[in-house]
Amino acid sequence: MKNRDVVPHQDYGFFGPDSVTWKVWSYPTSATVGFQRAVVVEELDPNLVAAVEQTHGIYDRPRTRYDRTLRYFAMCAFAGSHETMKAADVLVKIHSKGIGTEPYSGQPYDANDPKSQLWIHLTGWHSILYAYEKYGPGKLSAAEEEQYWAECARCAELQTCDPADVPRNREQLRAYYVAMQPHLSGSDLARKAMNHLLQADVMLPPLPRLLSPLTWLVSRTLRTATIATMPRWMREQAGIRQSRLLDVAIVPVMKIAFRLANLHPRVKVAVLGLISPMTVPVVAPIAYGVPPVTPEVLTMAEARERYGFDKPREAHLELRAKQAQRVFGDHLAPSDEGLIESEPVLGRLA
Repeated sequence: MKNRDVVPHQDYGFFGPDSVTWKVWSYPTSATVGFQRAVVVEELDPNLVAAVEQTHGIYDRPRTRYDRTLRYFAMCAFAGSHETMKAADVLVKIHSKGIGTEPYSGQPYDANDPKSQLWIHLTGWHSILYAYEKYGPGKLSAAEEEQYWAECARCAELQTCDPADVPRNREQLRAYYVAMQPHLSGSDLARKAMNHLLQADVMLPPLPRLLSPLTWLVSRTLRTATIATMPRWMREQAGIRQSRLLDVAIVPVMKIAFRLANLHPRVKVAVLGLISPMTVPVVAPIAYGVPPVTPEVLTMAEARERYGFDKPREAHLELRAKQAQRVFGDHLAPSDEGLIESEPVLGRLA
């Protein structure tokens, strides 16, 4: 994709060029190691991995699921306010079918549950930042980090979780992880999902057999780099082993690779197109510096008032109740309402 082919966003969305979010999320570490770490780590939540196992999307259509999920994350950071609000709204409808009984505890789970949504949100934002610091330009300044977590809290308004629960600094984030550890589980389901998501074929397109050695090399490199960002307690729960030597050796390799990928926007967009083609239209205007139609940044409240969307935790309550009745009352599978509707927003399902 060239500069002249880029379609501008309607506005700057909820962050804009002065945000730390744009600085961190536009670096090539975000769509690769950062995002892979996010989707791997989040599987330690028993309720989330139960929903993943129920839908089976990461196994039946791994590239499409990865592509759509990365597109949604990118929309939250970079897309215009209306299309981002629409994506968040339709995601509540999609998640309404992610309900059932968690197989180990026997307790009900709900993909729209605020606690699970907070876990997904924080592991995502933390993973993107961690990869940027470890394999990118390095740590943010104290002021930038404070702004980053304030922006993370702002973005939480697109989820069903409460922005007030979002940590505002590194110490609060550590405390959150400590509090979460007793609730996390490296179950058989979690280990299966995590190891599956650590494979590069989840994100890479099918390549000619002749390129199999290259595919293997890329897969092993990304897997090693992502594991190197995970603390020991996470690895122990997941049953993942990797030597400290590999943890150290992979750092300069990835730093050089990402620095080269960041030299020109066309290279960044090309790499993104290989990993997540449906995310390219979201990120390309930012990569090429194409200004939006209207150069404004909105607050969530302003966007809701302008477009008429409910807060996610208050959205589609009737549908969510209907899905709960189907699953827990009538013992039927949840309906697919919202999935087809999501294709124009989040990309094709297959």
